[in-house]
This record gives sequence, C-alpha cells and structure tokens, in this order.
Amino acid sequence: MDMEGDDQPVPRYDFRAGATLLVDKPQGWTSFDVVNKVRYKIKHRLKVKKIKVGHSGTLDPMATGLLVLCTGKFTKKLNDLQGLSKSYTGTMFIGATTPSYDAESEIQERFPTDHITPEIIEQARQQFTGKIQQVPPMFSAIKVDGQPLYKKARKGEIVEVEPRDVEIFSFKITRVELPEIDFEVSCSKGTYIRSLAHDFGIALQSGAYLTALRRTKVGDFDIKNAWSLDNLVEFIENGPVIGAEKAAE
Repeated sequence: MDMEGDDQPVPRYDFRAGATLLVDKPQGWTSFDVVNKVRYKIKHRLKVKKIKVGHSGTLDPMATGLLVLCTGKFTKKLNDLQGLSKSYTGTMFIGATTPSYDAESEIQERFPTDHITPEIIEQARQQFTGKIQQVPPMFSAIKVDGQPLYKKARKGEIVEVEPRDVEIFSFKITRVELPEIDFEVSCSKGTYIRSLAHDFGIALQSGAYLTALRRTKVGDFDIKNAWSLDNLVEFIENGPVIGAEKAAE
C-alpha cells in the first residue's frame, strides 16, 4: 500500500483500540522479526511501554508476501484469522531434495528428470487437489514433546511425525522449464507448501524442493492492499495515528 501518488485517503489508525495491518514480508525476515519491528515503532510513536501486536500465520524467512498483523484489542481476532484459507505462488526445483524441503539447506540427494513429460506432471498435479494427508517438514515449528521439530532436526534427531489432513482448493502449474516448475496454490490452514513441493517431486518419481514462495492472499485479504514494510514504518513514524498527538505533548 504505497500511498505516494495514490488518490486513496490515508488511513488513520488507532493502534491501541485495534488495527489490522497488511504487510508484504521481505525475504530473509522472520514473521516474528516483522511483528517486533512494528511493535517497537508503535511503542515509540505512542510513547507507551506495551502494545499488543501479533500475526495470523507464520511465513518462512525465505518466503515473501502477505502477513496479516493485528494490534491492540484486535489481537483477539487472530485465532479466527489463523483459520482462513491461504493462496501462494512459488517455484520448485525438480531433480533434487533438501532436508528442509526448501533452498534454506544444502541439496541432500539428486534424482533423474529425463523421464518427466507434461503428462506425468499433470498426473502428479491431480494427486494434490482436494483433501490430502501431508507430513509436515522436520524443519518446522511444530512441537513434539514440547520442543519445535527444527530444534530436534538440527541435533540430528529423527522424529516420526503423524500426517495431517489438509485441503488443496486449487493447484495450478503456471510454467514448466525444467528443472523449474512454477505454481499457484490455494489451500486450507496448516498446509505446508514445502511439503507439497517435496511430495510433488516423489509423485514425479524424482525429487523436488521449494526455491521461491510468495503468499498472495489470506482469506479475503490480498497482497495488492499490503504495505511494504518500509512504507508502514514510515507511516507509523510520521502518519496520522490516533493517540500520537497526546503522546507528543
């Protein structure tokens, strides 16, 4: 939501009463990093020691795109927002796997791709629509015995994770230039796109891992209406914020 050159009215937020902020998460940032940055800037602008800020669903550091933040009393809405469907665009590398199922870790194993035809790709795609079972990646924040899986994975521990029921509402292949395949997917909460890429590679009788991911929608919230993080920070610092006038006196 770049306000420069827009005819749209500039929003006036009341962060303590509650606000919903759509942010385009930059690559390399964790979702927690974004929440911390926004919380710090709001606290500084309002000159308060505490303000509640939370997000409606984690994005991996490698991923970019829509992060829905709530502040103040609106943080009570986060549970409902976490249940919304999500849409993504992304790229898979075909012919190799990594322990994290994405480009955040080194290639573990390589597989042939010469046999892959458009027909095989389409047959594989059809296996991942509707209700499916999915095993979350070992490098994830899901807790087993009170500890996140990624911590166990880093120690080299092997943990058997139960498959989960998720739903893929739509799964489209938008570009095939092997070893890369681009896709668009709309899915239920709890779906791991890294696992989808990994499982898609197996369905191709090869291997695959995720090299790019961008979240474009959360429910009816759309990335088109999101702030860049830099623009949001600028707005929090200098824009019309309810309560900031009194804090500045």
